[in-house]
Amino acid sequence: MAGRAQVHVLATLADYARLMRLNRPIGIWLLLWPTLWALWIAAQGRPDQRLFTVFVCGVVLMRSAGCVINDYADRNFDPYVARTKDRPLAAGRVSAPEALVLFAILALAALTVALRLNRQALTLAFVGAFLSVTYPFIKRFLSVPQLYLGLSFGWGIPMAFAAETTTVPRLAWLLFLANILWVAVYDTMYAMVDREDDLKIGVRSTAILFGDADRQVIAVLQAMTLVALYLAGRLAHLGGWYLAGVLAGAGFFAYQLWLIRGREPAQCLRAFLNNNYFGMAVFSGILLDYLFH
Repeated sequence: MAGRAQVHVLATLADYARLMRLNRPIGIWLLLWPTLWALWIAAQGRPDQRLFTVFVCGVVLMRSAGCVINDYADRNFDPYVARTKDRPLAAGRVSAPEALVLFAILALAALTVALRLNRQALTLAFVGAFLSVTYPFIKRFLSVPQLYLGLSFGWGIPMAFAAETTTVPRLAWLLFLANILWVAVYDTMYAMVDREDDLKIGVRSTAILFGDADRQVIAVLQAMTLVALYLAGRLAHLGGWYLAGVLAGAGFFAYQLWLIRGREPAQCLRAFLNNNYFGMAVFSGILLDYLFH
């Protein structure tokens, strides 16, 4: 009996980890990279180590909480989508009340971490929490939910500037805009994976809104992202290393367009995942520029 109970507990914990997407950390990286861009630029290459720890922990906790509340909101849709039908809530391995309790624990943990920030950053943290919690419900009513997700995923940028400098300058909002455009790029690719299922069940996305022009619109959004990042670099007085990072990112963007050329779901998913390298390339350019410029 004890052995069975132990196995049951381990299986439940594994499902909780899947509910938080700890088995798929891509979302953590996509949330973390722009936050690190902002931390390094705000601190001119020397971010406070305590703030670095706070933001990394906050990213992991809020992304996990966001995944839980997202699956709770989608629990009646996920069973009908091939990619999501085996999620713990959709498959019935975790109950809705369990998911809400897990979400509350993660949200409280994130709040505990956020309390270490200054007043300006803490105020922004509450706005970011609101965006994260409401996104799974708002996306049912918006034809462009990817833009709302961009607000949520980029909110660490003004928070980082507020934490490091107590202000949110124009540079921070330009980086924020670049991130919104970037999120629209990769989340449209992600939505292309589920487009056929989403059409059947009435879920909205930019992949559906853009229709046959999806690849062209993605290319335009990629170009706008690169221009915004270039302008942000000039405003921050970043040099050659940063430009090299942005150019490397442009190379990853080109590869993504090649991957989605046939709109095959598996290739669209690969293109989405490849955006981790875009974020890494831009951060590497920032890091190297402050080290050697």
